[in-house]
Amino acid sequence: MTGESAADRTKRLAALDQAHIWHPFTPMQGWMEDDPLIIERGEGCELIDTDGNRYLDGVSSLWVNVHGHGHPALDAAITAQLGRLAHSTFLGLTHPAAIELAARLVALAPVSHVPDDRPASTDDTPGPASARRSRLERVFFSENGAASVEVALKMAYSYWRHKGEERPTFVRLENAYHGDTIGAVSVGGIDRFHETYRPLLFATASIPSPYCYRCPLDLSPADCGLRCADALEDVLAREGDRVAAVVIEPLVQGAAGIITAPDGHLRRVADIARRHGVLLVVDEVATGFGRTGKMFACEHEGIEPDILCLAKGLTGGYLPLSATLATSEIFDAFLARPEEHRTLYHGHSYSGNPLCCAVAMANLDVFENEQTIASLPAKIDALAGALKPLTDHPHVGEIRQRGLMVGIELVADRSTKEPFPEHLQVGAEVAKATRPRGAIVRPLGDVVVLMPPLAMTEEELARLVAATATAIDEATAAAPHRSPAEGGRG
Repeated sequence: MTGESAADRTKRLAALDQAHIWHPFTPMQGWMEDDPLIIERGEGCELIDTDGNRYLDGVSSLWVNVHGHGHPALDAAITAQLGRLAHSTFLGLTHPAAIELAARLVALAPVSHVPDDRPASTDDTPGPASARRSRLERVFFSENGAASVEVALKMAYSYWRHKGEERPTFVRLENAYHGDTIGAVSVGGIDRFHETYRPLLFATASIPSPYCYRCPLDLSPADCGLRCADALEDVLAREGDRVAAVVIEPLVQGAAGIITAPDGHLRRVADIARRHGVLLVVDEVATGFGRTGKMFACEHEGIEPDILCLAKGLTGGYLPLSATLATSEIFDAFLARPEEHRTLYHGHSYSGNPLCCAVAMANLDVFENEQTIASLPAKIDALAGALKPLTDHPHVGEIRQRGLMVGIELVADRSTKEPFPEHLQVGAEVAKATRPRGAIVRPLGDVVVLMPPLAMTEEELARLVAATATAIDEATAAAPHRSPAEGGRG
């Protein structure tokens, strides 16, 4: 509005937001009582609000941003594609950006490091695993991580049905999160998010989460022998002929609080699934595109899944796009005459959107041109070093880090691991306290999550940790003095 001051504009926008918008995963009563932070611009690894304040983007704008905001190569790719084609249906038509992106993703897909007895694709060639092309040769595009998982579930179930087998069961991990559509929620395991919808969900079998800090089997890492993974053996021995697939987040259970699996856990799960002849669905929505230090988390343990789910960092954090990669063996089960009804009946109006595919291609180019993955080890070490002083904090129970994914679990008592009472909302209070210190973080309960863009410099990482550490001091010191009515609103 003409002549409107920045402060007045912020106030007007905040009032309109609170009057009309329903925000995702946000306790709206607290939102209505607070002053919303209105982000207007992004530059590099910083976000800028309507009053001109700058904040380090400590969670990559919900784990999606990779190379920073306003990267010229990504901006240019969208502009160039916009001059050609903004959108065309992907149902029965195709376009160059999606075709080229699919080929790039297939070329990048993880390859097994060990021999297996599964049928080879027609393009497999002999030689070491590093020289082989992945068996993930088919790409299905959708718009977000939950959709990529939904597609994977439909693919897996239909695959067995087309082979003449009825396998309605999926095996999931406790504390799993795979998205918020009904199928994805069915293979989830976080009561805080999922319990409300339990009557709507299909049945699953579960195995324990690799949550070593609070081991569900009451074992210690020194003597557990990966028993949480071996539980899959019992489930598949009992009902494997009804199981379509095992669904897993590799190495890190993100929404559960950055639960980092011990080394060998992913490999053990994959080997058990393969031995029992069930499909392995790996959800790399959060862990893919460099978050764990490699392009895909699967690469750390040489895992080549049957179905791979990708999203978030696929476009560098610019536009909504996801991909579900499947083997040719799975794809071939859907090949039939139209009247046989083996078509994969799934797809949306914006599936394979050209703008999204074009910026995803540019994102992969930036990975190559700027040697993004090669730059990560130094940053990962710098982040670990900056976090080290927090390990002695009286209210930090555990710091979990895998690559540039960090979860700082806050507790009321370190010796007993007793959590803070929920009404104190300590994690939310930490997030709120980081903002005056020039950073934005978002907690998962009382786990403070840091997931910076891969482009963040070592100096910026140090600033992010310093802001978070000071906020933890402030929020935990104030926690015992807050009443239930004063809980956090993050």
